Amino acid sequence: MEFRLIDRIRERTALAREDVRLGIGDDAAVLAVPPGQHLAVAIDTLVEGVHFPHGTSPRDIGWKALAVNLSDLAAMGATPAWALLALTLPRADPAYVDDLAEGFAQLAREHGVALVGGDTTHGPLCLSVAVHGFVPPGQALDRGGARVGDVVFVTGSLGGAAGGLRLVQGKVPFDPADESHRALRTRLDRPTPRVRTGMALRGHANACIDVSDGLLADLGHVCAASGVGAELDLDALPLSPALRGVFGNAAARELALSGGDDYELCFTVAPASVGAMHAALAEVGGHATRIGLITEGHGVRAIGGAPLAGARSGWDHFHP
Repeated sequence: MEFRLIDRIRERTALAREDVRLGIGDDAAVLAVPPGQHLAVAIDTLVEGVHFPHGTSPRDIGWKALAVNLSDLAAMGATPAWALLALTLPRADPAYVDDLAEGFAQLAREHGVALVGGDTTHGPLCLSVAVHGFVPPGQALDRGGARVGDVVFVTGSLGGAAGGLRLVQGKVPFDPADESHRALRTRLDRPTPRVRTGMALRGHANACIDVSDGLLADLGHVCAASGVGAELDLDALPLSPALRGVFGNAAARELALSGGDDYELCFTVAPASVGAMHAALAEVGGHATRIGLITEGHGVRAIGGAPLAGARSGWDHFHP
């Protein structure tokens, strides 16, 4: 049964790439890194009830398992190429695997990602995905390059996924007929990895991170790695109309600061490079909102205010 499940996944995720010399079906994949490129590698594990709610559709699970990893590559400015999938299932359900593989494949095709190997086993529902991408030498984005005076930007909108989770948890009754409710649930189940934006930021951004654990936590990681502080303009945080409409302005801002699973990019740019950065993003259909400045010191604070930190500063897997 295990090999039949692997065959089903392979059939639904097949994508030809010249740099895949040997893919699924052997003891290991054989892959060719293009000349003049460095290899960027990331891995994330998604566990049912922790990273996605019980009852999430298998197509959404397959999509999200790849999306959160592509977001890591985006934060490095890398071009995605290959993926590995380790899938743990409570039972051998071919129809479930078909749907999960189709959700995975839908996003993989969009970004030209080939699934080149993996494993299946029995146990509680869990997916581990490893992704590999290419970045020119010296052009990888990282967390440690922010400089005092840099402008802080974020892509998309913040807090929507956390709002969707609150709906799932029943903290606000979920109404499937409500367009705003559906939009927030989609933000939770099907995040959009900002891959093209990440590549466009090469040569423009000094530091970058994807917002997976919450803006405060993730911008805090940039500050710690760079040895700087940051000031946020709380009125500038990009909040979707759906989030404001369902939760109100105050709660929406809290979700934007501390909620996770947005998978937007937060990055810093020297003032002199801001115009070129916006032009580069426009070429790929991207957009970013200015939300603050990098300062001397440490930690993240509101402009003219106290540090924004504490128990609600972001997701921690061991202290959720």
